Amino acid sequence: MRNKTTILFSLIASLGIASLGFAAEGVTEQADGRSLSFDNKKGNCLACHAIPGEPKAESPGNIGPPLVQMRERYPDHAKLRAQIWDATVANPNSSMPPFGRNKILTEQEIDLVTDYIQGL
Repeated sequence: MRNKTTILFSLIASLGIASLGFAAEGVTEQADGRSLSFDNKKGNCLACHAIPGEPKAESPGNIGPPLVQMRERYPDHAKLRAQIWDATVANPNSSMPPFGRNKILTEQEIDLVTDYIQGL
């Protein structure tokens, strides 16, 4: 007997709207990356970085560079992820917390934050 999820996906596919479900998942992942970036118990990017044009970015920090044109600055997704994982690898004097090495963020959370930040 097939489970409810399989039946639901079959129904969606038969209606020709499967691609809408995948698009909605992408939006949710971006929202999760954004919320993690703004969460002062997790990413807390705003403690050190400005995010111009972000209405939720009240009183951003100025310790780190503003998070703008990130896809141009980090075209290689892996390099941006490595920077978020542990910035001291590229710059031993970095004041950015090593979010991965210190287990501030999980692997999945780092992936979500990286996706969000690279989209800025």
